[in-house]
Amino acid sequence: MITDVAEIRESLKEILESFLGPLKVRVDKLSNFEVTGTIEAPQGKKMVQGIYFSSLVPKEKDVRFYFYPAYTHPTEFENLSERLQKFKKGKSCFHVKYLDEDLKEEIKQIIVKAIKVYQKDGLLA
Repeated sequence: MITDVAEIRESLKEILESFLGPLKVRVDKLSNFEVTGTIEAPQGKKMVQGIYFSSLVPKEKDVRFYFYPAYTHPTEFENLSERLQKFKKGKSCFHVKYLDEDLKEEIKQIIVKAIKVYQKDGLLA
């Protein structure tokens, strides 16, 4: 089990980077890692060059995993495991305090699902 904040951030970053193609890196700093879409898409009331998808912000005791698809399509992400649900604060932010293989796999699966949902809606290539 990973409990070190730097290691959690690195593991989550590797997961997000495994989906580059439909996603691209917009920000890659120790203080913030952000991925977006690669095509023009509506975000709110305006068109953007790549819809915001997710970001990682390390804090003292956890890594904040901001996952925009949980905000834009909340019903698609209602059936999270109890363990992942405990990390969720608000509509789309997860305070990740530790990672194990099961949690990493679940996070990969919600990203896969989100990419498919966004592609179906024309928000990702």
